[in-house]
Amino acid sequence: MSQSKQAFIPIGPYHPLLEEPEYFKLYCDGEIVREVVWETGYNHRGIEKICESKTFEQVFYVVERICGICSTSHPFAYANAVESIPGIEVPVRAKFIRSIVGELERIHSHLLWVGLAGHFLGYNTVFMWAWKYREPILDMFEIITGNRNSYAMFTIGGVRRDINEAQCQQLEKILDQLKPKMDMLIGAVMDDPVIHARLKGVGILTAQDIKDYGAVGPTARASGVRIDVRRDDPYAAYDMIDWKVITAEAGDVFAKAEVRLLEILESIKIIRQCLQRLRKENGGDIRIKVKEIPPGVGIGHAEAPRGEVFHYVKSDGANRPVRHKVRAPSYTNIPTFRKSCVGQTISDAAIALAAVDPCYCCTERMAQVFDYSNGKPLFGGKELIRLSQKKTLDIQGKR
Repeated sequence: MSQSKQAFIPIGPYHPLLEEPEYFKLYCDGEIVREVVWETGYNHRGIEKICESKTFEQVFYVVERICGICSTSHPFAYANAVESIPGIEVPVRAKFIRSIVGELERIHSHLLWVGLAGHFLGYNTVFMWAWKYREPILDMFEIITGNRNSYAMFTIGGVRRDINEAQCQQLEKILDQLKPKMDMLIGAVMDDPVIHARLKGVGILTAQDIKDYGAVGPTARASGVRIDVRRDDPYAAYDMIDWKVITAEAGDVFAKAEVRLLEILESIKIIRQCLQRLRKENGGDIRIKVKEIPPGVGIGHAEAPRGEVFHYVKSDGANRPVRHKVRAPSYTNIPTFRKSCVGQTISDAAIALAAVDPCYCCTERMAQVFDYSNGKPLFGGKELIRLSQKKTLDIQGKR
């Protein structure tokens, strides 16, 4: 059946399921989805171009605002990229602190996803539990950095703030209180027959689908693809502590929930070990002084809550990058909907779309339009913004 003969159902660009504006076109035969078309382009912020006008230090404050939930993942990957150009070795104490902040972010991100998943399913008890138990994690961020979000913790060569003995004790006390609550929440979700019936067998991605689309993070690990940057290309303190990569085999929405929930327990385990090492070391540098970044190219990545985030930085020896390229995990995870949604019912397709934990502002790109025949530019960033603003006014009937 052609698209023209199918029922067309829009999701977005503004929809309760979407925390950011995106547009999915579902072409359906009755209740069954036969095709999905994704239209992007609703969030133009020009992050990469902005970074080229900032110093290497200032870029940290820009990239941590690419995504509010991943506001450490992007600085992590950026720091790894810049530090790889001169071959900077970060102090050991700073590696443990970086890992603590990164794992706290993983916990709060996974809890946010689990809560929203419960809300989408009409299981608002899970939503309220997840939001309640996420609060102590944000309190821990505030203890360490002074902020509940956008932590301004990373710098080239280390971190900006130490974690002292009193703070270590506070953090360990919160973790002691949090662990049984997490066990309860995970048990409630994993053992609930209604959730099993609603999520199992829905939105399945096979291991081959993961490889075909290059999907990453919990989306990949839920299909039995055992990839994790923290293990495969260790950075920070991940090769100095004991932890394991969580996987599942079914590849459905339930498996994605299972992986994220069990990763919360693994993150608590990682944070505990890092705090113990900080208390044992009891001192040491948290950063090294870096005078300049020499000419060269740096590539850095990190395991964000959604998967591998990748930063490319090029330096010409000045105090700012001449090129900065970002690839967030959602950029490779979102297109998997062509496999997970087609053949599903309309209600299941919405859950399958949300199951990869998409971040749409992370995937946006500012483009330049070229004439393919001669390679000459037709429109640049400013012209595209002007055309976009004109289109908005036209839609509003003001022109």
